Amino acid sequence: MTPDSTPGQETPGILNRGLIVLIVGIIVVLIAFLAFGMMQEGQGSGISPADCGVKAIAYINSNLATPGTSAQLVSAAEKQGVYELKTKYQAQDITLYATKDCALLFTNTVNMSASSGSSQQAAAAATPAPVKSARPAADMYVMAFCPYGTQAEMVMSPVVKLLGSKADIRIRYITAVTGTTADSVSSLHGAGEAQEDLNQVCINKYYPDKFWAYLDAFDANCYPSWQNSAALDTCRKNTTASLAIDDARIAACAQGPEGISLLKTDEADGARVSATASPMLFVNGVEYSGARTPEAFKEFICSSFDAAPSECSTALSSNSTSASGGCG
Repeated sequence: MTPDSTPGQETPGILNRGLIVLIVGIIVVLIAFLAFGMMQEGQGSGISPADCGVKAIAYINSNLATPGTSAQLVSAAEKQGVYELKTKYQAQDITLYATKDCALLFTNTVNMSASSGSSQQAAAAATPAPVKSARPAADMYVMAFCPYGTQAEMVMSPVVKLLGSKADIRIRYITAVTGTTADSVSSLHGAGEAQEDLNQVCINKYYPDKFWAYLDAFDANCYPSWQNSAALDTCRKNTTASLAIDDARIAACAQGPEGISLLKTDEADGARVSATASPMLFVNGVEYSGARTPEAFKEFICSSFDAAPSECSTALSSNSTSASGGCG
C-alpha cells in the first residue's frame, strides 16, 4: 500500500543505486534520529525551517551519505505542522520532513484523513492470490549488505527450519553482471558487496545444508562491519571455519566463471519477475507484499501448497523487528 502523502505530492519509489545509500540510514536507524534530536537540546523549539535544513544536511552528509558524495539543501518551509526539506542527492530530488524542533527526520508522511475505504481497497489490491503447487518455490531477492535484506533473511530463517524440507526457499541476488570476471559484478553497496554476493551464492551451491547457518551468523555478526573490510573478512573467515566450509573452494568458485554464472542466473530470473529491490519475495512467481514476520512469511508460503503440510499448523513469531523499506 502506498499512503497518500501530505505534505508533499511525491514519495520516492524505486531508488537508484547511489540514492538508497542515503535513504537506508534515514529509514532504519531511528536511534540515530533520537541522538540527532538530543544534539538539538538547548537550542529551543523555535528553530527556523532554513536552520533546520542546514542542520539536517550537515547530519546527513556526516553520517549517512556515501563518502565522497554529499546532499544539498534546495528549500525548506513549514507545511502542515512539520518542516518540508527539499534536497538533492546524486542528481535525485528527495523530499524529507522534520519535526519543528528539528529533532526527528523522516522520509514520508501518512494522510490520516484519507478515505479508509480507499486504503482498504489498496491493501486488498496489494495482496495477490497465491499460485499453488505441490512444492512451492519461494525466492527472496536480496543484496548481501542491504540492511532490509539481512533483516528479511533473519525473519525467513525460522521458516526455512520449519518448511525447508517441503518447499524450495531460496536466496537470490540482485546484481548487474557485465563480463566474465568477479570485477565485472556491480552491486548497490560496492565491490565488497559484490564479492559477498559471490561468496554466498557459491556457499549455497557447495554447502546447501550449511547455507542458512552461514547466513544467520554472517547477518548477526559480520554484516555490521560491512564498511570495515578487514573486520568483515576476519569475521567471515571465522564463520566459515566454525561451519567447516572450505574457504579455498568457495574462493575458486567466487573468483571464477562458476560464481559469475550463478549470479547471471539470478539476474535473469530476477528480471523476469521484476525483482528490483532488496528484499523482494516471490512464491511461485507471485510477489509477497505483507508484513515481514516469520508467521506472515510462513502463511504466504503455506497458502501456495496444493495441500498444506502439517508443519503449516505450527505458529511462528508474529513480532517484527524488520523495517519495511528496501534497497534498490
